[in-house]
Amino acid sequence: MFFKLQHTEKDTKARAGLITTDHGEIPTPIFMPVGTQGTVKAVDQEILKNKIDAKIILGNTYHLYLRPGLDILKGAGGLHKFINWDRPMLTDSGGFQVYSIS
Repeated sequence: MFFKLQHTEKDTKARAGLITTDHGEIPTPIFMPVGTQGTVKAVDQEILKNKIDAKIILGNTYHLYLRPGLDILKGAGGLHKFINWDRPMLTDSGGFQVYSIS
C-alpha cells in the first residue's frame, strides 16, 4: 500500500491524496459505503460499482468474525472472494462493539 499527497489547501490545510493498494486506487477524501458483514445491505454490487462508483467499502472485523466466521472466510479464499468484490476494502477492528457488549 502506498499513499501520495496530491494537494494541500493553504488556507484550510485540507488535503487530497491517492492511496494505491493491490486491489486498486482510492482518491482521498472518499465516500466509503459500509458493509458491516462484508456486503453493503440493500445495494447491488453493480450499482455500487457502476452508479455510485464506490472505490472502497468498509467492513467490521468483529461482525465478520461472528458471522460468517473465520473458517468460512478462509474456505472462500478471503473476504474479497467471499463477497466477490475486486476493489479495495477496509475493515475496522470492531473494538467498539466488543467494548460496548462487555
